[in-house]
Amino acid sequence: MNTTTKYVATALAAALGIGALAGCGGADDESAGGDGSRSSKTVTLVSHDSFSASDEVLKAFTEETGYKIKVLKSGDAGAALNQEILTKGSPRGDVFFGADNTLLSRALDNGLFTPYEAKGLDRVAADTRLDAEKHRVTPVDTGDICVNYDKKYFADRKLEPPKTFDDLLKPAYRNLLVTENAATSSPGLGFLLGTVAAHGETGYEDYWKKLKANGVKVVDGWEQAYNEEFSGSAGGRKAKADRPLVVSYASSPPVEVLYADPQPTEAPTGVATGTCFRQIEFAGLLDGARNEAGGKALLDFLISKKFQEDMPLNMFVNPVVKDAKLPELFTKFGATVDKPATLAPEEIAENREQWVQSWSSLVVK
Repeated sequence: MNTTTKYVATALAAALGIGALAGCGGADDESAGGDGSRSSKTVTLVSHDSFSASDEVLKAFTEETGYKIKVLKSGDAGAALNQEILTKGSPRGDVFFGADNTLLSRALDNGLFTPYEAKGLDRVAADTRLDAEKHRVTPVDTGDICVNYDKKYFADRKLEPPKTFDDLLKPAYRNLLVTENAATSSPGLGFLLGTVAAHGETGYEDYWKKLKANGVKVVDGWEQAYNEEFSGSAGGRKAKADRPLVVSYASSPPVEVLYADPQPTEAPTGVATGTCFRQIEFAGLLDGARNEAGGKALLDFLISKKFQEDMPLNMFVNPVVKDAKLPELFTKFGATVDKPATLAPEEIAENREQWVQSWSSLVVK
């Protein structure tokens, strides 16, 4: 959702994980194990661009396990997953992070993962364990995909920002919303699924016809939508963007505060909490991983309290372990979403491709 003191677009992107990760990399220092297998002091995490963690926490993993983490970023979640499907059985790394509940069935149906029950899984919220019986993936974080709004734009015009999906259809919000392509972007797909949850399989197409008629703009991915098209972001203000509504995350406002200099007392952006769809992200041990032991250690670490408490101000997502505490800045400026839209994983799996295809024909083509 991804996402310094200069507070320009690139800084915000880095804060949400779009930029480069200053991780613990290194050569693969391999040696033969006693059973003839290959062991390595490096464990490779394949991820979408939004993975980020503090140097301190990455070093702690090395100190605790002896393994260094090498992070291989591969674009948006959908693109990263596609690359792993193409290299199935001969993976580029040991662990994959970034398959969320909107794409999970594709990963599982393609047999990408070796089952492993991570240590500490009993501390993870039960409603996030969507593969609880087979343990092919481990929940790592949750987030809410929501429409964000530029507070100044609406205050200057004495116009109430939208609150719900239906509000976005009103003439007052014509030509104001930018969203991501549901076929290429996980936030775009999440927003589409939110409209399906709100209007049903028989009503979402009509909703999108009306939204298109009301001037919604579609771009390829989150970075372009948020940092180039959205007038409420640092990058958007610099680019003189003209769209005061964007599909982003409930946790985006804290980013705008954290990386501002000086920090404002109020976030410049708000969240339309009636437009949110709950996202759950997972990690799994890749089938054919060269460093299976290191991969298992990394999965254990991803749900450790130390990593979970590091996530909110690095990836701007919510922990899944019950005893992890959220930082004050995150809770003060982030939006609380009490009733996000959701869909059952099996319903997403059965209908996702059809929904995306229909959406594309209605909105993009």
